[in-house]
Amino acid sequence: MKEILEQSYGFIFEEELLEAILKVAQFKSFKADDYLIEIGDAIQSMPLLIEGAIKILREDENGDEFLLYFLERGDTCAMTMTCCMGNHKSKIRAIAETDGSMLMLPVEKMEEWLTKYRTWRNFVLESYNIRLNEMLEAIDTLAFKNLDERIFKYLSDKVKVLGTTEITNTHQEIASELHTSRVVVSRLLKGLELNGKIKLHRNKIEVLQY
Repeated sequence: MKEILEQSYGFIFEEELLEAILKVAQFKSFKADDYLIEIGDAIQSMPLLIEGAIKILREDENGDEFLLYFLERGDTCAMTMTCCMGNHKSKIRAIAETDGSMLMLPVEKMEEWLTKYRTWRNFVLESYNIRLNEMLEAIDTLAFKNLDERIFKYLSDKVKVLGTTEITNTHQEIASELHTSRVVVSRLLKGLELNGKIKLHRNKIEVLQY
């Protein structure tokens, strides 16, 4: 596990902190579509993503989901971190976008390491900053962009996270994550195809521009 940790975080954390993580971390692997955190869960540990991608979602009172952001290798979840240190229950849902693995760190180490390790404090602050900017971008997209622009941004983000231009999400899955209907998504995807931004195939969407 030490080699895995060093590959993902060796350039971020000092050696002493890496050793401290190794003493308390638990390795956890996951499969695509696994539910990793559910809304209302008591948070006992914080994840450090080693491999794969995870999508973070919110849910409204009707049970409809809205995509906030993706986590990639080297990331942690600021929302989870907030719950850890504030002893609150989870306000987000985390679902694996791909197969992957992560290290789970016990809650009681979060505040201790903030004062003990400079690199951990910098990592936490930078994680908050990145996630805040991504949530502000999500709000701006929802408030100011047309739905076709939101769909194209969603597809472009998927390309960057998954490392492939071929997206296998169904039209219904896209509609659910963007809080709209499948019929509307299908119509707007056809418009994006006519504009040369994507290519629609039977079971996938090929993103031509991103």
